[in-house]
Amino acid sequence: MSEVCLLGATGSIGGSTLDVIRQHKERFSLRSAAAHSNVRRMTEISKEYPNAKLALFDEKAALELKKITGKNVLAGMAGLLELVSDCDLVLNGLTGSVGCEPTLKAIECGKKIALANKETLVMAGTVIKDALKRNPQSQITPVDSEHNAIFQCLAGRGSSEVETLHITASGGPFREWPTEKFSQITLKDALNHPVWSMGKKITIDSASMMNKGLEVIEAHFLFDIPYERIKVAVHPQSIVHSLAQFRDGSLMAQLGAPDMRIPILCAMAFPERLPLETKRIDLTQIQNLAFFEPDLKKFPCLSLAYEAGMAGGTRAAVLNAANEVLANAFIKEKIKFLDIPRGIEHCLAKIEEQSGEMNLEKILFVDSSAREEAEKFVEKICWNT
Repeated sequence: MSEVCLLGATGSIGGSTLDVIRQHKERFSLRSAAAHSNVRRMTEISKEYPNAKLALFDEKAALELKKITGKNVLAGMAGLLELVSDCDLVLNGLTGSVGCEPTLKAIECGKKIALANKETLVMAGTVIKDALKRNPQSQITPVDSEHNAIFQCLAGRGSSEVETLHITASGGPFREWPTEKFSQITLKDALNHPVWSMGKKITIDSASMMNKGLEVIEAHFLFDIPYERIKVAVHPQSIVHSLAQFRDGSLMAQLGAPDMRIPILCAMAFPERLPLETKRIDLTQIQNLAFFEPDLKKFPCLSLAYEAGMAGGTRAAVLNAANEVLANAFIKEKIKFLDIPRGIEHCLAKIEEQSGEMNLEKILFVDSSAREEAEKFVEKICWNT
């Protein structure tokens, strides 16, 4: 029995993880659950798992949940860090930079980590890698469908055997839109994802293709592959989740239904394969598997992510922080869709690189500075309109 700490319990990853736990009660139990501020959903989780410890990042929401459940509900970052210290497996499904510190704490505590929070490695890839070297008993298994696919394709093979990684992308709702229409994109348009059902922020990232940019950076740190050997391929059918090209010419792909429970279970149960009630791919029904290069003129966020990753240092932390602020500003309809890449480029130009050895304090300082600059960018747009 593996005791699971589920971070981001009320989101789409959290919901899928809870379903995996329900299907395998003999293997997994919910030790603890945390979310940002969704009191209603956390109350439901508490009723289903009465012995689970609870935490909410928002302190007011934590107090409300405590009154409803009668439990000692933890709050803030301190609450998240306490939960990850007391479990066997951490499933980090948090959205945004808030997921970085709990991942680092889990590593320091020697935990197994199923990582769905891509911002952890985007912000602090070097720091996380150094922590893993100091704590070899800890391990990270990726949950993102693309990285989990690559993880399965590599099957433990080293980076020296890999020629190229191919990360697939659905292309989001705008892959067929002409460039001249991008200035007219509305929030409703951007949230209309053709394949996946996700939270608002990650859906906006998919629409801008920033999610693929973040995944490229994450893949670099997960698999020790140089950026020039990590490619993005638009694959509208979302059946092939990613591929690995080996130096002998072999191309390995992982296929599956677009169901996040598949990579979640893989990450939680690795190295075992456990049964899962989900849709199976019927090869006889697949009429077409298309792949093509992304249009970087239409999706400049992808280019910005490659540039930030290759630049190294704290550039990716600036990129991630600015994108979080700008994507949320777009969700609140304060800025236009095209203001997202413009604002990111502005922040990358404004925030100075931090020299010297990387550590969490330095990264969090840069993260905060980039957020402030992005907020100024948003305020300026609001003032001018």
